[in-house]
Amino acid sequence: MAGLLGIGLSGILSHQTALNTTGNNITNANTDGYSRQEVLFETQEGQRTGAGTIGSGVNVTNIRRLANEFLVQQVREDSTLYGEQQALNAELSRLDNLLGGEATGLSDALNNFFAALQNAAEDPTSLPQRQLVLSEAEQVVNRFQSLHQEFIQQRESIKTQMQQGVKDANALLKTIAELNLAISESPGLAQGKMPNELLDQRDEALRQLSELVSIKVSEAEGSQVNVALSNGLSLVVGNNAAAFGTTENAEDPTRLSFTLSNGGRTLNIDEQIVGGKLGGLRRFDQEALKPAADELGRIAIALSASVNQQHEIGMDLEGDLGGLFFQDVNDLTLQRSRVIASASNQPPQTGRLAVEITDSSVLAASSYSLQFSGDGRNFELIDQMSGKIVNQGRLPDPVQSEISMPGFNIRIEGGDFNPGDKYLIQPTRNAAQNIGMVVNREEDLAFASPIRAAAGDQNIGGGQIDQGTMLNVRNPFTNSVLPEFAQQGQLSPPLEVRFRDDGGTLVYDLYDASSGTLLEAGDASAAPPVNTFTSGVSNALFPEDPADPGYRGFQFEISGQPAPGDSFTIDFNRNGVSDNRNVEFLAALGTANTLNNGSQSFSEGYAGLVEEIGVQTRQSQLDKEAGKTLLEQSTNQRESVSGVNLDEEAGKLIQYQAAYNASAQVMSVAQDLFNTLLQSFR
Repeated sequence: MAGLLGIGLSGILSHQTALNTTGNNITNANTDGYSRQEVLFETQEGQRTGAGTIGSGVNVTNIRRLANEFLVQQVREDSTLYGEQQALNAELSRLDNLLGGEATGLSDALNNFFAALQNAAEDPTSLPQRQLVLSEAEQVVNRFQSLHQEFIQQRESIKTQMQQGVKDANALLKTIAELNLAISESPGLAQGKMPNELLDQRDEALRQLSELVSIKVSEAEGSQVNVALSNGLSLVVGNNAAAFGTTENAEDPTRLSFTLSNGGRTLNIDEQIVGGKLGGLRRFDQEALKPAADELGRIAIALSASVNQQHEIGMDLEGDLGGLFFQDVNDLTLQRSRVIASASNQPPQTGRLAVEITDSSVLAASSYSLQFSGDGRNFELIDQMSGKIVNQGRLPDPVQSEISMPGFNIRIEGGDFNPGDKYLIQPTRNAAQNIGMVVNREEDLAFASPIRAAAGDQNIGGGQIDQGTMLNVRNPFTNSVLPEFAQQGQLSPPLEVRFRDDGGTLVYDLYDASSGTLLEAGDASAAPPVNTFTSGVSNALFPEDPADPGYRGFQFEISGQPAPGDSFTIDFNRNGVSDNRNVEFLAALGTANTLNNGSQSFSEGYAGLVEEIGVQTRQSQLDKEAGKTLLEQSTNQRESVSGVNLDEEAGKLIQYQAAYNASAQVMSVAQDLFNTLLQSFR
């Protein structure tokens, strides 16, 4: 009877444990990371008798945690992928809405500005129309600057998220290390009795860490795990945890770099941060935000340079040559601001560099790293986006020189350079912020052309002269105003073109129209001939190469068949306030192909930027949805093994309760038998 009592008692105790375990499963059905537990029963060793072995009851050998390490690892990997795409898509969507929005984008402002110029061409003397041009130009400037400020705000938001992500990751690393220690010191571990709750907590911490950055997890002694970055750099070893950090990027102080501190040593791990939220934020900054700022700046430079160039060769309402319309893209302060010396450069850090924009039509939207090696005079210019070397060479001695690139020159102004010195070259990055208005009066808008031509009153031939094309009123080598336009309101000197016969060949001579002085005589017999006229085509009168001594900053063409003795005068366009030739050229810039080697207009260039960000956003949305699906699948697979099924647990409750009751009944029977035995002796 004592054996029967023991059998019943073992059943009660064992199934009470089973009921407790099942109850624990039910109450943790919605606990993140919880793995279903299962009681393992084992029959107790029986008593051997002559009649055979008599059972002695049941034992609970272990409470097993139902978990599949492969599925757990798959959930971590899919969490990393989804975390990256979620962060990337959120930031891309914000940027896409900014650039593509009617109220926030640039398209409407550009269209309105050039429409105002077109309207002004219909009445170039109208002050209200001129004021509208100034107002719309100011809106363009405001839109460029506003977009750039939004870029800065998004950049700072990314930095804040990176810093918070680092704090969260460090807390998780510390938790994992502490759990490693607690698990290794858990009682019964040597007998295979695992601390299930601690294992669940560690797996959940690892999953949360994988949402932030891609990690590798490997098993170690004492049921501990080691955690490393995807390249193998250790994060947790046993109960020791490294610490992430952020620091100002040495090459670009507007950005953050990731660091890892371990054992008193701090490493820069910027390139090793991939996957997860931190990797997604870093990808967005590198692949979308920086290129967008470069492209927006390129459009701002092209707009400023093109409008300035056309406006400077016009004439305002007061008879003066037009000046700058927008801020000069080659202002010396702006040139030097396009170069940032790395904080890691060796002393004395005296190198002085500047970037001059030479041709906005071929300028690329890129940033570069200029690196010095050897004795400090060998250099390599590396495109940061592609990582390719786009220029290399050696500085002369002394170092004053230029490194020429399509659309810009890097000017080495002086100083000393050490091997390993680096300079960030940003020709366009901040141009959208630096664009600004220079013209502020309606009268200063140069809508007229400063030159005009007229045929002589006594002409008898059929020659016709056009109204001329302005080239450049400034010497491109010295940037000084050409002598022809040095005196306000006049052409110095005014010109007269006279035709004559030279041995059967029609030639023309150039005279100073005010003094009658011969400036340049035609000569059909010279080698090559000078100022000869060809019938049936338009004949350009002046050279267009600024290096040519005869360059005057403008061009006129004569067509038809002039007769000997015919003349044409070229003079300043005095009182030409109703002239609209230059404003028509300004308005035409709205549709002119001034970007990408003459293949895109300003609007098309901006539309290309919007389209590029839109494509990236759409792709990231698809990747995010795919990542979400993969994560759901792997989570469901894990849940099929480790998740709590309430229906199943309810069935087990009934099963274990029935066994518990039956065991209690065994004990009751044993008690009745014992009582009956006692009664038999009375």
